[in-house]
Amino acid sequence: MKRSTWLFLLLSGALALPAACNKEELQTTYNKQEANIASFISTIQKRDTTATVTITDGVYRLTQHDTLNLPDSLLWGGKVTLRYACYILNSATVSGSNLVATNVRSVASAAGWSLTDTTQFQPTTLTLDKTLLEGLRLGLYGVQEQDEAYILFNGKFGFGDHIQGTIPARSALAYHIWIDSIENE
Repeated sequence: MKRSTWLFLLLSGALALPAACNKEELQTTYNKQEANIASFISTIQKRDTTATVTITDGVYRLTQHDTLNLPDSLLWGGKVTLRYACYILNSATVSGSNLVATNVRSVASAAGWSLTDTTQFQPTTLTLDKTLLEGLRLGLYGVQEQDEAYILFNGKFGFGDHIQGTIPARSALAYHIWIDSIENE
């Protein structure tokens, strides 16, 4: 083997190594996030034995107070009106310290947020389509009116490598949602 070929292979391998390490680090991060999600779900299910878990393509929905069992659930392209609180899931808990967005006045108040702009405390209507954050879109599929649920997902279903406001890149997110209404086309 020529010396230049050997040197090229050595450098190619050395350059490929950091990418493999980053990929391994990323997988380790996602594995830790999945463990936090599993622990969060377990904690809620110990308190509420009627809570059910639905998994859609790696996104978890933990539904509480699902007492109506209505025949209609949200389908692709449908509209949902909801109230929500979004948390960064750094551990197996959600609290005011990791709240990043909400349209629920009592949640904002409990987190110590300013309540001067009351226009933000209104239910939001969303269309279940590709414009939504992937984790939220997958988690909302199948919800019913009056459901209360948590939608939980690791960073690859969130904003990925992008920072979004106060949300760091690759963050696991937990959306606590209250469904007011759904409308399928």
